[in-house]
Amino acid sequence: MRFPAGPAPEMPDRFAGRPVIEGDCLEGCGACRDACPVGAIRIEKSGPSLDTGLCLFCRACAQACPKGVIRFGTSHRLAAARREDLVIGAGSGPQAPALSPVAKKFFSRSLKLRQVSAGGCNACEADANVLGTPAWDMGRFGIQFVASPRHADGLLITGPVTENMALALQKTYEAVPEPRIVIACGSCAIGGGPFSGHPEVKNGAAALVPVDLFIPGCPPHPLTTLDALLRFLGRPVPDF
Repeated sequence: MRFPAGPAPEMPDRFAGRPVIEGDCLEGCGACRDACPVGAIRIEKSGPSLDTGLCLFCRACAQACPKGVIRFGTSHRLAAARREDLVIGAGSGPQAPALSPVAKKFFSRSLKLRQVSAGGCNACEADANVLGTPAWDMGRFGIQFVASPRHADGLLITGPVTENMALALQKTYEAVPEPRIVIACGSCAIGGGPFSGHPEVKNGAAALVPVDLFIPGCPPHPLTTLDALLRFLGRPVPDF
């Protein structure tokens, strides 16, 4: 794969990328909000806003909107360094930066991550592991998964953080030497996903540990995750 030295691989037709919100809503409508299974949409005076950190990218909102105000584009670039930058409203500009000054300073040439499945369904875990295969080969950028948190520079967390995984996650985080970074990968790890509000989950990683990078998706496409990691480290990722 030539990316990022060449064009990104072609995304499948079913891929739901960064949402686009354009146009005027019907007064008092709220059909998109009512259709969303995870409460990712709010209706503001300026129109709907969509929290991609909660979004499952199921397209229910786009299908329910009578005027087509909400649609899902093809851009794989979804990650952000700040949680609030995952909220998209009418006229939102390009995706917010994902750069971490700490990651760029210490880990730009070598980043070792311990992956923690904190109650995930294995979809985010599987698509993250794909990045280690020969086709994607994130090792060519010095990015690798390691077996022990003591050998890691940070954590890549998936899943909503169940009660049974909370202590394990906390201990794993504490075992990573400083300076350390944390990546929340997938809607569950960011905000609890479809399990948000359930008494047996913590509604995401940020409830227990500080998060430096948020990668939306259910699950995030491998290209979304790779793009996020490269921008997080300050590596050049041109737009093709």
